[in-house]
Amino acid sequence: MPVPPVCMHLLDDPYLLPYAEIIRRRSELADRREAQLARVPGSLGEFACAHEYYGLHKAADGWVFREWAPNATAVWLVGDFSRWQLLDAFKLQRLPGRDVWELHLAPEAVCHGQCYRLEMMWDGGRGERIPAYARRVIQDPSTLLFAAQVWDPPPYVWRVPDFKVPRRVPLIYEAHVGMAQDKEAVGTYNEFREKVLPRIVRAGYNTVQLMAVMEHPYYGSFGYHVSSFFACSSRFGTPEELKALVDAAHEAGISVIIDVIHSHAVKNEREGLSCFDGTQYQYFHNGLRGWHEAWDSRCFDYGKTDVLHFLLSNCRYWLDEFHFDGFRFDGITSMLYLHHGLGVDFVDYSQYFDETVDEDAWVYCCLANRVIHQIRPDALTIAEDVSGMPGIAAPVTDYGAGFDYRMAMGVPECWFRLIRDVRDEDWSIGYLWHELTNRRADEQTINYVESHDQALVGGKTLFFQLVDAAVYDAMSRSVQNLKADRGVALHKLARLATLATAGHGYLNFMGNEFGHPEWIDFPREGNAFSYHYARRQWALRDNQDLLYWCLGEFDAAIISLVKRYHSLEGTVPRRLFVSDTNKILVFERGPLVFLFNFHSTLSVADYAVIVPPGAYRLVLDSDETRFGGHARIAPGQTFELLTQMRDTEMCHIIRVYLPCRTAMVLERKL
Repeated sequence: MPVPPVCMHLLDDPYLLPYAEIIRRRSELADRREAQLARVPGSLGEFACAHEYYGLHKAADGWVFREWAPNATAVWLVGDFSRWQLLDAFKLQRLPGRDVWELHLAPEAVCHGQCYRLEMMWDGGRGERIPAYARRVIQDPSTLLFAAQVWDPPPYVWRVPDFKVPRRVPLIYEAHVGMAQDKEAVGTYNEFREKVLPRIVRAGYNTVQLMAVMEHPYYGSFGYHVSSFFACSSRFGTPEELKALVDAAHEAGISVIIDVIHSHAVKNEREGLSCFDGTQYQYFHNGLRGWHEAWDSRCFDYGKTDVLHFLLSNCRYWLDEFHFDGFRFDGITSMLYLHHGLGVDFVDYSQYFDETVDEDAWVYCCLANRVIHQIRPDALTIAEDVSGMPGIAAPVTDYGAGFDYRMAMGVPECWFRLIRDVRDEDWSIGYLWHELTNRRADEQTINYVESHDQALVGGKTLFFQLVDAAVYDAMSRSVQNLKADRGVALHKLARLATLATAGHGYLNFMGNEFGHPEWIDFPREGNAFSYHYARRQWALRDNQDLLYWCLGEFDAAIISLVKRYHSLEGTVPRRLFVSDTNKILVFERGPLVFLFNFHSTLSVADYAVIVPPGAYRLVLDSDETRFGGHARIAPGQTFELLTQMRDTEMCHIIRVYLPCRTAMVLERKL
């Protein structure tokens, strides 16, 4: 059998050659599916416009409402306008020969602010449903029931109508609007725009990643059990207030992406898509395959055209309506494998190409990226995939799925393994370097020490893992505490090393940059429905007497540093020296040289480090007092370039004093 044409990333990874035929076939499946979907409208982008057809819309002569419900036998629109009664005037008609129900209403039949839902009947049953394409869903505070809401305000006037994502390394600030405030309550879009966005700007991040934007019935799900995919969560405010937030970010030059959850959906029937028309298989797989046992949710059937119509349109909707600049796709591993990655260690390439892979899901990932980049060529797409599926973030031209980036999920795993399971004196710096820089040549990655995943109750943030109970009584700068001192030092080193070795982008979860104490725990019965842990204590960051302030200042300094020197742009980290004995790591990146001493007690003096030729000066010192350090390194120093024979080679060296648990960054000028 002849070997199929080899794409670029196969040339970089010979271990993929045995699977070249499968890789090509998957790409051809996506090509054929795109051609099929785009045949009538003319393009995949035009196909992804279901939200303009379904749902409630203003029409030339009033209102029109449509819903896809193949198994329904009768459908009514009920609401404030019908006194919640089933009236013939609000009964939908099935379009001839189709699975679509339609209702035309006079202009005065419904008005802005009224609540409504569907009453649906099918053979053997009936149920209340929130329309699948509802753009505004609110919860009644007394009954706690959700309802769609007629939303027809004056059009939002964008101050920055045509923002384009600059060509730059994304420095991402992952944030949750509801828990972004100091107060023990749910925060709003307006509060985030007024109080938190300026903090992000000052911290130097250039991209905001918003969690929990799509409507979800349970606040504690962190937004990952979505019920209404086309409605922004009303618990944070109105659609216009969310648009104002995005607009303000664009005015500040900040891109805004959101978490998109197309890997599963909430199992709720009244306000979700489960059993929407009385069947389990309308949007989801039938039987056990349609249920995600670990997440207690429903699994989409990516092989159905109408499901693709729904999900691809959802991608376009958020770009068009809210001017978002891209997406982080959650749970890609769960989508791609029939086993959802549960209890599976991915140790062999054959696991990426065996019968456990859902190729319909692979095709959907390809199509989603094609739609997004067709509509917004500048948009960012990021895949969260723990399996390491080859090609997920490779270009379409290389037979990849087309995500711009993948999350470097091995990096936080590395840090937590070292901090939690390995004694400081046993750390392998060679292992650390490998994990920080281990990525496929054909893909771009986002490095991070921790995201929201590590901060949830039941786990610990890196800083909490480091200092434990010392967060409560040893964070004053005037208090001497060995555990806090170790935690502050290693927290700084971890964040600098992760940022400086980042392949193509970097992410931080809000508050973690200053070592936010404790965990995240949303209101629930087990904590007496308290919001104490579902907020961010910015007062800690603002108090200059606390070490939290020092950590925040250090984070802003390292973000500023890599931006000022453009050290991550078009460069790769190049290792200069590693010592497992002395716990020393030295590497260069662009015009900067990074020196780390991870040793717990051993400071090195007059230490010879081989460097490229140039003139060197100190531009960052993690041991400064303003960063919670001990001022053991002389500020503003320069380093004399010396020559030394190593074996048979003449090398350039500098001699440095590098105290234990510190890092220095040197600028090299030719």
